[in-house]
Amino acid sequence: MARADRGGELMAPAATNLPAELRGAVLLAGAGVSGRGAARLLARLGADVTVADDNPDNRDNVAAETGAATLSTAEAAAALDSFGIVVTSPGWRPDTPLLTAAVDAGLEVIGDVELCFRLDRAGVFGAPRTWLAVTGTNGKTTTTGMLAAMMQQAGRDTGRRAAACGNIGVAVSDAIVDPERVDVLVAELSSFQLHWSSHLVPDAGALLNLAEDHIDWHGSFAAYGADKTKVLRAATAVAGTDDEEVARLVAATGRGDIVGFTLAEPADNQVGVSGGRIVARLGGETTDLASAEGIEPAGAAGVYDALAAAAVAFSQGARPHHIQAALDGYRVAGHRGAVVHSAGGVDWVDNSKATNPHAAHSALLGAGPVVWVAGGQLKGADVTDLVREHAGQFRAVALLGADRDILRAACERHAPDVPLFVTDSADPVTAMDEAVAFAARHAQPGEKVLLAPAAASLDMYSGMAERGDIFAAAAARHARG
Repeated sequence: MARADRGGELMAPAATNLPAELRGAVLLAGAGVSGRGAARLLARLGADVTVADDNPDNRDNVAAETGAATLSTAEAAAALDSFGIVVTSPGWRPDTPLLTAAVDAGLEVIGDVELCFRLDRAGVFGAPRTWLAVTGTNGKTTTTGMLAAMMQQAGRDTGRRAAACGNIGVAVSDAIVDPERVDVLVAELSSFQLHWSSHLVPDAGALLNLAEDHIDWHGSFAAYGADKTKVLRAATAVAGTDDEEVARLVAATGRGDIVGFTLAEPADNQVGVSGGRIVARLGGETTDLASAEGIEPAGAAGVYDALAAAAVAFSQGARPHHIQAALDGYRVAGHRGAVVHSAGGVDWVDNSKATNPHAAHSALLGAGPVVWVAGGQLKGADVTDLVREHAGQFRAVALLGADRDILRAACERHAPDVPLFVTDSADPVTAMDEAVAFAARHAQPGEKVLLAPAAASLDMYSGMAERGDIFAAAAARHARG
């Protein structure tokens, strides 16, 4: 893969700079999107790559695209002594037989983001980049987008190009080989990607919050939290100290230099909200960074994400006018709290991305009176605290999906006087249409109808995007006024 210097002249990547562990035979576990990206990256560098996958079509596709040899996972397990390292797709669980066999054989197993970090730090694609990592259970995409916008504003003055990557739509592997060099990688990282990392120490890292999620993959909440907390190894670490679990893990690091962010008045070494402003109190100095008003998405969740992004951006040289300009121009990604319809004084808000109770709590926080539309696959999550805490906001509740009866029981117990509708329809359009029609009858001017399901969508929908789109279409049909 060629790369470009500042004048646009194409230059070959420095394959001779490959880290020692990548100069021998490399086994890639998985030939899906991430696996193919890693295979392309290593093949362009002339590495000796073999790809293991049990899907014949995936194997054929990666072989045609990269020229890599391919094996089934059983064949790869039988030939582990032929390889020096394993690079796994992030979704492969730690207990996958091929990966456990590799660990038992003494092979190092790393993920695709870890691979990119090692290549970048080795200077394979020029001078190492600045890595800004964002993780947490909820709010990662919004925070990453805000932070990238802030660094892009700063880049207008410094000449350093910034880009969002990772789970936000552009793979890290594509960002580091972009012919137009990206100097600042603003990476949204999942717990899976962090699990398969060891050398990855970003220049700045932000841990937003922690709640039970992906426990089946990690094995326990403690293991999930330990993987997320890896971002706090960064030279500059930022953490959401309003979250009790995050605050506990920050204390456990023993570091006194981690910058906290809070919706409250900030103490020293924190970024918080004071008089409607985002304010940093660092090193005995107070700096007004931006307005806390008019941020999208609206409500406490949007401000919380903006605080995290501002804290990281300020640490990396962005000035208040850069931060303010970025927040002024930032628009929330689809299904993350956007107002998709307004009529008769009622806003219809699509937060289909709120796929667990913690995310639904963030969506409800500060939203005012709402008609709540919820339901789907709870994946064993407990909704009791969510319903109890927000019962006073509910003007009515409409439930759908596989675990609707669990939500129904919580509402009947903790919000017994709130009008409740439950659809038993398993048809995705009909179920949402019935829920939205009920919501339209109960929502009053000045209130919101909020889709914040607290549950995954795959019981009825192809994903959270389809669920949100169907909600928006139904809102346009049924909204009064």
